[in-house]
Amino acid sequence: MKKWEKVTIDPAARQLLPKAQADGVETVWDRYEAQQPQCGFGQLGLCCRNCVQGPCRINPFGEPQKGICGATADVIVARNLVRSVAGGAASHADHAYDAVEALYLAAAGEIPYEIKDEVKLAAVAGKLGVQTEGKEKGQLAREVAELAFGDFANHTRAPMRWLTATAPAERVEIWEKLGILPRNPDREIREAIHQTTMGMDADPVNLLLAAAKLGLTDGYGGLHLATDIQDILFGTPMPVETEANMGVLKEDHVNIVVHGHVPLLSEKVVEWAKKLEDEARAAGAAGIQVSGICCTGNEVLMRHGVPAAGNYLSQELAIVTGAVDAMVVDVQCIMPSLANVAACYHTKIVTTMPIVKLPGADHVPFTLATADNDAEKIVRIALEAYRRRDPAKVAIPQVKSKMWGGFSVEAIVGALKAVNDEDPLKPLVDNIANGNILGAVATVGCNNVKVVQDRTHVELVKALIKENVLVVTTGCSAHALAKAGLMTPEAAINYAGPGLRAVLTAVGEAAGLGGPLPPVLHMGSCVDNSRVADLVSALAAYLMVPVKDLPVAASAPELQHEKALSIGTWAVALGIFTHLGVVPPVLGSAQVVKLLTADLEGLVGGKFYVETDPHKAAEGIITHLKDQRRKLGL
Repeated sequence: MKKWEKVTIDPAARQLLPKAQADGVETVWDRYEAQQPQCGFGQLGLCCRNCVQGPCRINPFGEPQKGICGATADVIVARNLVRSVAGGAASHADHAYDAVEALYLAAAGEIPYEIKDEVKLAAVAGKLGVQTEGKEKGQLAREVAELAFGDFANHTRAPMRWLTATAPAERVEIWEKLGILPRNPDREIREAIHQTTMGMDADPVNLLLAAAKLGLTDGYGGLHLATDIQDILFGTPMPVETEANMGVLKEDHVNIVVHGHVPLLSEKVVEWAKKLEDEARAAGAAGIQVSGICCTGNEVLMRHGVPAAGNYLSQELAIVTGAVDAMVVDVQCIMPSLANVAACYHTKIVTTMPIVKLPGADHVPFTLATADNDAEKIVRIALEAYRRRDPAKVAIPQVKSKMWGGFSVEAIVGALKAVNDEDPLKPLVDNIANGNILGAVATVGCNNVKVVQDRTHVELVKALIKENVLVVTTGCSAHALAKAGLMTPEAAINYAGPGLRAVLTAVGEAAGLGGPLPPVLHMGSCVDNSRVADLVSALAAYLMVPVKDLPVAASAPELQHEKALSIGTWAVALGIFTHLGVVPPVLGSAQVVKLLTADLEGLVGGKFYVETDPHKAAEGIITHLKDQRRKLGL
């Protein structure tokens, strides 16, 4: 087996890694190799740097067994986990706040953004208890934004409005009894950092409940809030056909890659790329090709059909093609190495946010008020870079897969309405009941350089759909599965079990697609895990059972970011069996491991299941789905 085959299953990446080596480019895999062996104490979660008396570390095989302050392994591991989940919750809450600010200013006509989905606006307002009749969209949007701002400003003990308006009532009741209902995203994150400083909470059980509270903070003050507001601003996604992998780059075009997570920027880049097509042609190009990496790529894919160039571990390799003229980044998952890689080519790295700057990159300060001017400037930077492109350095792998994206809850319900207009969930529920669909699994999250890129995502999902499990997906998992060709009607024929295939075919043909739905439904970016929760909540309400009793599961096959930990913690708090394909840094505490993988189930109904082998993980998930079916008498 060649070296490149040991680190990725992506054929485009396998072509580009030897080119990177030949071009003298250091990649994430080189840096991972240079870090070996990694710190064993850190991998177990047994090191603490929370005060200046340290750092302290616990010896899993002997002494010392306590830090200088007296903190045990259980305390240190639990505190470290809480801080990681707080980091993930902070990432999504900050993202959501930016979206709320944009809605508020757009409603007042102060920024160059429109409210594109009045139906979603009315639906969100209705859930929040806002009267909609007789109000023009600007007024209604302003009231919705003010309620969202109110959650961030809440100084009472009342829970967040966005949570109580969107979470299942039976879940809210359980969370209230446990004392983990979040009041205000900023307050909960602040309190968690305080709770884990030196001389504070030393009860691992209480700390894990704090992590659950942060998961809920992320789920409703981050994910759900961001999804709702972005749909109102940019439109609720509907099915769209596009392509995925490096072959979407075009040698005869100006290539702009948008990378990050917040679509406020990428929406404008897509808009201005279209406006400046003539200038690109004047520069000698055939046009401008925008493609995406990570979640901002998913955002513009769902709404505009912008093709996906790759996921987290592919970001450096996009530059290695020599064909990317500008990579425009906003926030999260942006490797600091990008500017160093770009220095080997003509590529411009353009940072845009005040909290994300990279030495060696061009910085274009992006603001909502100047969004059009900023986006135009960014596209012009790409046009200028195109003129300096060295054709001798260009090598685009001719590797890409067709895909369908944009399966929001509204889109899924719309497809089901084609089968049963009056009761759209009935066909789905009936086919779960009769066994055509064994259950449903959401795959979410990242790439992790510790494992073979995309392998766990793809092999796990192929094993699941073969056993008639419907898969929905978001984030970098969605990129991996799209690259593997699992988001096409043909994939339903080639990979899905007979029961699942029959259902997908019936729904797809009824919806006018002329064939089956894909066996893997692209539901969006990482914040769009809220769509998954809405679908699960709707099924639970339809069946009149708690979420914890449904034949569903979640999986983060290659988690690496703190956001994946906070999303996973939210899923567990919802009552969902949640698989992790990479071992988190908690093995230093047997108590914390037991809490996460067993005891939490008795409190919230969900638990973590850790299995690094994708085939064994699929077996474990399928066993869980079958157990759930038996409990329901199916």
